[in-house]
Amino acid sequence: MSDLTIHTCAAGAGRPTTAVRTERVTFSAGGVDLAGDLRLPDLPLPAPAVALTGPFTGVKEQVTGLYADRLARAGLVTLAFDHRGFGESGGRRGHEDSEGKLADLRAAVSLLGGRAEVAPGRIGLVGVCLGGGYAVRAAASDPRVRAVAGIAGAYNSPAWFAERMGLDAYRAALGSFLDRYDERLPAVAPGDGEAAMPGAEPYAYYGTSRSASPHWVNEVTRGSLHSLMTLDALGATPLLAATPLLVVHGRTDAYCAPELAAELAGRSPGEKEVVWLDCREHIDLYDVEPYVTQAADATAAFLHDHL
Repeated sequence: MSDLTIHTCAAGAGRPTTAVRTERVTFSAGGVDLAGDLRLPDLPLPAPAVALTGPFTGVKEQVTGLYADRLARAGLVTLAFDHRGFGESGGRRGHEDSEGKLADLRAAVSLLGGRAEVAPGRIGLVGVCLGGGYAVRAAASDPRVRAVAGIAGAYNSPAWFAERMGLDAYRAALGSFLDRYDERLPAVAPGDGEAAMPGAEPYAYYGTSRSASPHWVNEVTRGSLHSLMTLDALGATPLLAATPLLVVHGRTDAYCAPELAAELAGRSPGEKEVVWLDCREHIDLYDVEPYVTQAADATAAFLHDHL
């Protein structure tokens, strides 16, 4: 029988933190070179570990790096890395490759499993925004992953999109992405400018100093949008029966539907917890307090309990 615990959270716990040492690492996934930052807490090792995957177009100096640092200070070995096509990693530039990103996550788990600082058999995944969907998909198909957590996750479902858009509109959108597959467009743009992530909220993060990184580029392929619209994270939930799941989500989120977060938890047959936060925007869980501390504290506690 599944075990669902639902929490609400209004203030950060302010837990003590430990010092962290960061080591640059490189590894390979299917012949593609990947770059990452391995964070090691200044505590007796080995310790449980997590690999992190983050928002669409994101790089390791942004959201995943922030959460990797918080979780490392809470006593976990963490790996934040650039997926193929983004940041300092290899691959086709600015292209969202869904199957390739899942291969990247398998390679990240392999890297952690080969490190002496990581406790054997105690590896998890943490995904933020689009990474939430990838983390769930990866955990569902990789028994080495013993726990998975999503923060403000995009638990994409083609069937859900088609139902709400109408099947004809959904198929027309996919066709338009395929027709111009190799063309490029900005990831974000001010005002009403065309962008892969349109609107003021994504621009408030990626278009400003909040997301500053020398390795982030404001450009993606139109084919990337086809990948986003066909990624099925929700369909992976039946395979999570043996994998504890944490869902941390804002009650208000215009970009990653709270309805899908609730659906993910409701469908998952295994042990699961849901933490609802009183965020005002999706990007509050990228870098705004107290929400980041609330999410990091809940995630660290969950991972220590289940890894």
